[in-house]
Amino acid sequence: MENSENNIPGSLLECVTCPRNCKVDRSSDKLGFCKTGVKITTGSICAHRGEEPVISGHHGICNIFFTHCNMQCLYCQNHDISRNTGSIVKNEISLSQLVDKIEDLLKQGCKSVGFVSPSHYVIQMLQIIDEVKKRGHNPVFVYNTNSYDKKETIEKLEGIIDVYLPDFKYMDERLGRDLSDTPHYPKFAKASIGEMYRQKGAMISLDDEGLITSGMIIRHLVLPGYTENSKSVLKYIAENFSNECYISLMSQYYPTHRVVNVPHLNRRLKPKEYDEVLDEFEKLGFENGWVQHMDSAENYRPDFLREHPFE
Repeated sequence: MENSENNIPGSLLECVTCPRNCKVDRSSDKLGFCKTGVKITTGSICAHRGEEPVISGHHGICNIFFTHCNMQCLYCQNHDISRNTGSIVKNEISLSQLVDKIEDLLKQGCKSVGFVSPSHYVIQMLQIIDEVKKRGHNPVFVYNTNSYDKKETIEKLEGIIDVYLPDFKYMDERLGRDLSDTPHYPKFAKASIGEMYRQKGAMISLDDEGLITSGMIIRHLVLPGYTENSKSVLKYIAENFSNECYISLMSQYYPTHRVVNVPHLNRRLKPKEYDEVLDEFEKLGFENGWVQHMDSAENYRPDFLREHPFE
């Protein structure tokens, strides 16, 4: 329901979109954990070719990088746009202007539109999708999330989101709190990804060009010093969803300046650590998905001060 006076969606006037349940009026000066109001701010809107091959393709995916986040990972590679304290790189943009940019990238060959860190922007995301469709476009819509989502929120996206791209970060409650300032992360990630699995199942659908049109791909970033957590994540997926799920097992971790004094996180992932997790991946019977070379960290460092952060 919308407020007829100022056209602000009612759920933003007492925001409970994500598990934080801040209940703040995002049209006021009092903002919640994510420090996000009702307007749309982005760090970048670009054709991103650094995703999984079935998502990127030749032309890349039109990714919308929302600013701020409902998690605060110490090691976040997008910290220049995602942190909730201090200044960040951000651009306020109207709905019409944003969809203009999407249209430009669709005309350049992008087949998909991805929403990166959308958990606190779900209401605005739905407005974007509606406007894109009103203009006569029907791209594949990708929900690229940290999985700190409510199950009820994901339920409302059924039939709207084509591809779920959740990051399953932790099975260890303590790690969620210590590394990401996120209480009860495993509880909410298990429930939200479980709902994505209910909607999409384990298999993915591809078009004639080999690009994904429907399904779910679960991402997991292996952190240095925390291989047991990674193995626990994989075990949970295999035992509670399916070992036929598509997994993107990432070795691309690199330490930013924000973690120079944080044990384990202040170094690169060791090959033997990644191999240990790969062994568990194979032991659990996973066959679908993607793994990375150990030098992948050199290729995924964004600079949001540039027009295109990844090029």
